Amino acid sequence: MSPDVPPPPDNGERVKIYLLPNLFTAGNLACGFFALTWIFKYQPGGDFEPIRMAIKLILAAFVCDFFDGHIARFSRRQSPFGREFDSLADIVSFGVAPAFLVYRIVLYQFERTGWLVAAMYLVCGGIRLARFNILSQMPHAQPKGEFIGFPIPSAAALVVSMTMFVMWLAGHERELGPSRWILLVLMILLSVLMVSNIRYPSFKNIEWTLHRGVAALAVAILILLALAMQFEVTLAGLFVAYLLYGLVRPWISSRWRREIEASDTDSEAE
Repeated sequence: MSPDVPPPPDNGERVKIYLLPNLFTAGNLACGFFALTWIFKYQPGGDFEPIRMAIKLILAAFVCDFFDGHIARFSRRQSPFGREFDSLADIVSFGVAPAFLVYRIVLYQFERTGWLVAAMYLVCGGIRLARFNILSQMPHAQPKGEFIGFPIPSAAALVVSMTMFVMWLAGHERELGPSRWILLVLMILLSVLMVSNIRYPSFKNIEWTLHRGVAALAVAILILLALAMQFEVTLAGLFVAYLLYGLVRPWISSRWRREIEASDTDSEAE
């Protein structure tokens, strides 16, 4: 062993690695990598099929990220390793991949400004993840059931869902219309919100029980029907609504907030 490398502690301690939650995290990371390979295949002015595949993979990474946290909490298999692994996967799938995707289809037209906007999104996402990891280790620093700043998985999902919406507006054209500039503004806005102190509900501990009432069930059914009938428009609308909700949330009464969020007060993992 090299003299510059300290020997491992001989106290029997081992890093806890739980299989099932980390398999989903690995799936998250793999989806982010495969999304990047499809983005590389896209040529400006060409067919959007590689971009569509990349979007599907980023959304698949979002689903994996959703389930790895739920499984870890449900099975009580949370660990420092899982938290760090999750952040490493998130920076690829929700930081690098969305930034490069938007650069490839829109921001390249701005040359240096486009690089700056894409890099700003990525750096702010990294800061967001680092701050979250630090706060999660500090008692009472992370508000229960809330995120400080816009969570990066939701930011990535909003970016790709709005990209799908813009592509839907363009129809069968190989060039995006004037609505493509929405993506430029969105990247800048999300960069600011990710490092802001605005609090967003986690929605990870929603009570999936019948006592929520008929109205909640009706809303859920309507959302599912809307997704089935017009997926691009509905998905973009849902994530835009989440972004706007955090901005107006401080002015909503506590009673309405409890009804909307319908979650318990346990602390979350991103």
